[in-house]
Amino acid sequence: MVAPAETLPLILEVRDPEVIEELSKFPDERERNLYALAALRIGILALRQARGDLDKQTIRAEADRLLSTLRERLESHQQSLAQQIESALKQYFDPQSGQLHQRIQRLIGQNGELEQFLRQYIGQQDSELCKTLAAHLGKDSPLMQYLSPEQRNGLLALVQELLETKLTEQREHVLRQFSLDNRDGALCRFLDELQKHQEQVAGDLQTKIAKVVDEFSLDRQDSALSRLVRNVEEAQKKIIEQFSLDKGDSALSRLRQELIDTLEKLRNAQQVFQEEVKKELAALQARRQEMQRSTQHGLQFEQALFEQLKQEPCLHGHLVEFVGNETGKTSRSKVGDIVIVLNNDHAAAGARIVIEAKEKRDYTQRKAIEELEQARQNREAQIGVFVFSGKYAPNNIRPLDRWDCDIITVWDAEDPSTDIYLRAAILLAQALCVRQAKQESAAAIEMRALGEAIEALQKSIQSLDKIEKSASTIRTQSEEILKEANKLRETIAKQLQTLQRCLEGWRSLCNFQNTRT
Repeated sequence: MVAPAETLPLILEVRDPEVIEELSKFPDERERNLYALAALRIGILALRQARGDLDKQTIRAEADRLLSTLRERLESHQQSLAQQIESALKQYFDPQSGQLHQRIQRLIGQNGELEQFLRQYIGQQDSELCKTLAAHLGKDSPLMQYLSPEQRNGLLALVQELLETKLTEQREHVLRQFSLDNRDGALCRFLDELQKHQEQVAGDLQTKIAKVVDEFSLDRQDSALSRLVRNVEEAQKKIIEQFSLDKGDSALSRLRQELIDTLEKLRNAQQVFQEEVKKELAALQARRQEMQRSTQHGLQFEQALFEQLKQEPCLHGHLVEFVGNETGKTSRSKVGDIVIVLNNDHAAAGARIVIEAKEKRDYTQRKAIEELEQARQNREAQIGVFVFSGKYAPNNIRPLDRWDCDIITVWDAEDPSTDIYLRAAILLAQALCVRQAKQESAAAIEMRALGEAIEALQKSIQSLDKIEKSASTIRTQSEEILKEANKLRETIAKQLQTLQRCLEGWRSLCNFQNTRT
């Protein structure tokens, strides 16, 4: 194997544009030759590698040497290039002596080139811009002459002439479209279409009218009117059959039979009821006569009053005692038949109401008040109630009346309509007990309402008594009078409810005060 020579002269003529461009970057011939030798070496090594006979260690050593040489060259070139760039930039951009700064000062400084140029071209009067604008847009310029309305050949004259021409053409076109002489015009076509549509509608309307007339004709059996008449006749026949008494299965016959059966049952029941009533009335009359003849008549009235009071809703929970057979506080005195003691839940807890019942003739109102005073003292009661029997009460007595702590009322055990007088008297007595127990209470408004309710109750009872007396004497107007009596009875019931609410309010107030104390 022949040893390679240390040097080999080589003269190359490069034609590749890329290689020429790369080598041209080195103006120094020596640097360019070194760069070309390095590139030649790299290419030869690459070719040898391609052939497979390149030693890896050699390639690595050569690559390191090449990179080191290239790094040194690049660093030296970088320093040289930086110095050149710095010198060039300082020459042009130095704020004191730079050519760019001096050029800008000459350009934009006072009386500079730019100011002189602008003054020359866009000055006040003699500038080039003013002269140009005056020449093109001045008073005597062709443009202003063209836009002048006085010029016959101007723009406005041409626009006016063009508008007149177009308007004339449009007017003639519209007149032709609305002229009846022009068969192709819009008006003629519209009239033709309208006439065709009207003829079609008239034909359809005549056809529909003919169909409607046929439907309302009785000559045709299948017409709507004929079918309606047949249906009405059939319905009329059925209704007549149902309301005929000649047929036993008709609705009217069945109704008549039901009414006859019902009336027969009512007649039988009425006869039985009348017989029972007659028997009861006869027995009642016999008992009444027996009671009137008996010496125990007064005691039976007192006992009946006691039983009635025990059933009163306003006395539920309160103690009701019959003490007519017992002596009271006064020695050997039995005045005061019934005593009512109000329970602890009431506003006037522990208050006592004495009731004296009388079923005697010739018993005056004054005597009743005197006996009530004795009864209150004898039974240690705060309020007294005197109950006259409705059979023997004086004519001038009112159904409900009050004198201070004494109340006078009328009650008949055989007349339920007088129960309301008794109930009102009991509620009034309870209210008076509350007033006595709480005269200094702060609830003055409730007391006024209580007084108003009591006063209204007395007036209503007086009116009711007058109406019932009139109703008993005037039978012909009994229905209207009894209606008014019922209305007043309802009013009395409402007043009693108001009285009851007031008593409950007093009870709640008293419970609250007792709780606080």
